[in-house]
Amino acid sequence: MDPIITSLLETDLYKFSMGQAIYHLFPSYTTTWTFRCRNKDVHFTPEMVAEIKRQIRLYCSLRFTEDELSYLSGITWLQPSYVDFLRLWRPNYSDFAISEDADCGLSIETKGTWLNTSMYEIPTLAIVNEVYFRMHYDYDDLLKSFRRKLKEKKELLQTDVLTIGNFSEFGLRRRLSAEAQDLAVRELSELNGKKLETESVCVGTSNVYLAKKYHLTPVGTMAHEWIMCVGQGNHKHNPAYSNWYALDAWVREYGVLNGIALTDTLSTDCFLRDFQLTYATLFSGVRQDSGDPIEWGKKILAHYRSLGIDPKQKTLLFSDNLDFKRADRIYRTFKDEAKVAFGIGTYIANDTDAEPLNIVMKVTDCNGQDVAKLSDTDGKGMCKNPDYVHYLKRCIDWRMTHGES
Repeated sequence: MDPIITSLLETDLYKFSMGQAIYHLFPSYTTTWTFRCRNKDVHFTPEMVAEIKRQIRLYCSLRFTEDELSYLSGITWLQPSYVDFLRLWRPNYSDFAISEDADCGLSIETKGTWLNTSMYEIPTLAIVNEVYFRMHYDYDDLLKSFRRKLKEKKELLQTDVLTIGNFSEFGLRRRLSAEAQDLAVRELSELNGKKLETESVCVGTSNVYLAKKYHLTPVGTMAHEWIMCVGQGNHKHNPAYSNWYALDAWVREYGVLNGIALTDTLSTDCFLRDFQLTYATLFSGVRQDSGDPIEWGKKILAHYRSLGIDPKQKTLLFSDNLDFKRADRIYRTFKDEAKVAFGIGTYIANDTDAEPLNIVMKVTDCNGQDVAKLSDTDGKGMCKNPDYVHYLKRCIDWRMTHGES
């Protein structure tokens, strides 16, 4: 199999956004990341595991080129000190532990500095996906179904059957293949130049490599790991205030730049306790990644209004398990209330006649301590230690019922 990851730019933008803040503020933090396959009927063969190992070794042989570094330097909030660090940075295969010792046949864990291990998540998941779909199925048949469904998606937008406003492609970690994602991003972005009478516009992609290739906007701010590690990686912190620690550190690094806050790491209700006037003003918007999107949107609008902030000046970014039909419903609900945008992943990058993989790679330890995510949807969290989850829930419950805002 040809190399799957061919450039270190082939990751989501928020890895660079968080990476710079980690480099400047938390360079000594260490983390452990753990792979999980949530599909109950998926099994990785020994041959697949061997190919995944080979592909990750190939990924670890890559270095940033000067052209790639020049591109990163052009991103407004990335500083020369961090770009110089990336000039020296390389993935380290010794940080990986890969085996067949798991129910699904594939175990992956990475350990090392947060600076390193954070960067491994997205390429690793992209490799696992492509190896599985190329080796388990007739890939050519899958690609034909992918092309057919992509054509149908384009027709939905071109004819205004569905209207979703501004959206970005977010599918790198769960894509069918590099070839498929490239095709989808290129064809959807080409619609922008055809002067169609439509409100639906593909404005960007989280894949920095494809953003550079097709002159699109690279999209991405922060992920759950940021709130988990900043808030829970320091034993002196009350984890119920993880959002406050994370927002404070982000503002110290970026000020008013690069400001879409993620709301659901410890539940949106807990997040809003910390998202008061200062942060609600400084951040340009918020992202929804679990729970009911309509109820979430109404809650966010009410919160902004309670602070005297006009929601029409803020962005509501929806990114949870979206297709164009769901996005259309959300867009029609909120388009007159706020700036609405969507990050759409698997539906664009891995929509075929086969069921997509539901795989994740999450940080499970920071500085030797358990960390956890408690999202607005049951089953989306991940932690190795149930006792820690119980402790975290107790801290949050106490704060929500007894603590000050």
